[in-house]
Amino acid sequence: MELPSTKEFQWKSLAPLPSRRVYSTLGGGGGGGGGGGRAGLRRGRLRRQRRARGFLRGLQPRGRSVGGAAPHAHGQGRRGRHRAGQADHGDRRRGRPAAAAEGGGDVQHGRALKVVEMYNTDEGRWRKRSSLREAAMGISVTAKDYRVYAAGGMGSDLRPHNFLQHYDVLKDIWVSLAAMPTPRYAATSILRGSKIYVLGGRQSKYAVNAFEVFDTDTRSWTKFPNIPNKRAFSSFVPTEEKLFSLGGLRQGRLYRQPKFMRTVDVFDLEQGGWMKMERSCYLKKRRADFVAGYLRGRVVVAGGLGNQPTVLESAEAFHPDKNKWESLPPMPTPRCACSSIALRDCLLAVGGVSQGLSTAVEALCLSDS
Repeated sequence: MELPSTKEFQWKSLAPLPSRRVYSTLGGGGGGGGGGGRAGLRRGRLRRQRRARGFLRGLQPRGRSVGGAAPHAHGQGRRGRHRAGQADHGDRRRGRPAAAAEGGGDVQHGRALKVVEMYNTDEGRWRKRSSLREAAMGISVTAKDYRVYAAGGMGSDLRPHNFLQHYDVLKDIWVSLAAMPTPRYAATSILRGSKIYVLGGRQSKYAVNAFEVFDTDTRSWTKFPNIPNKRAFSSFVPTEEKLFSLGGLRQGRLYRQPKFMRTVDVFDLEQGGWMKMERSCYLKKRRADFVAGYLRGRVVVAGGLGNQPTVLESAEAFHPDKNKWESLPPMPTPRCACSSIALRDCLLAVGGVSQGLSTAVEALCLSDS
């Protein structure tokens, strides 16, 4: 695969969101793995009919799912969101795609929820489904076929959960699975084949560096080597053979001051270990709470917070042959706390915070996408 040059990247402004929102959820129909399916809405139908793809997050302490999907935005605006919850997945029964909201938080009262609701695009309305085992927000979710896997979360008592459960879209039931070794919320889940990689997250207000993998065939957990550098608000990006842990905020403890990071850690999925990275591979800018994705052989990042007094507008792409980051065109609307998704050689940045909550929807695209 020929790598695109930095000149081939350009930003496109899309129709804005109907309301300002932050920490919203992007989801819809897509491929079965974590590699980015080419799914999209067309006349109320999903082009791909055989798989369910889901994303679930809490409100501000959000969980993440990495993978491709068609974009729908559901999230927190100034007056809240749809009836309850924080997630989307597809229901393919009788060709009726749907989005679902599971758990999350009540915007007005600040409490965790256990409500599960599904939106049917044919009927144009929400329906309640079987509730979560316990109220939670900040759950990390990924999906395989007709099952949506939900890991961790945080309850109303603010304690992190170690629950793992899957929702069967066809039977409308939740099934409890083996508990996750490390309780946490706001983790990142990545699906590869029969394995779900769960990375990072938080306990209370502090980041954890746990890296654990659930095998959906054997229904068992395996502990992987911890993420080398513990930090909050970092981003994880999978490629064909590697998994990138990027940037973030090193939290202050004892005598240490909080610090934005340029750190890049890379996990070799074939060798099963973290690689030693030279400082030349670090990000050009210190940043946290930014958008990131993988576009045709290049890991890209944009926006976020750094040492500057305002949000970042800069973007950069990693060149795997040169082992360095190269500057890309800046974001038209500088933002942090965006929702993002890599889809059809484009990285979408949706909503977020600029000088206030934003309605901006912009895509960093390759020129021929």
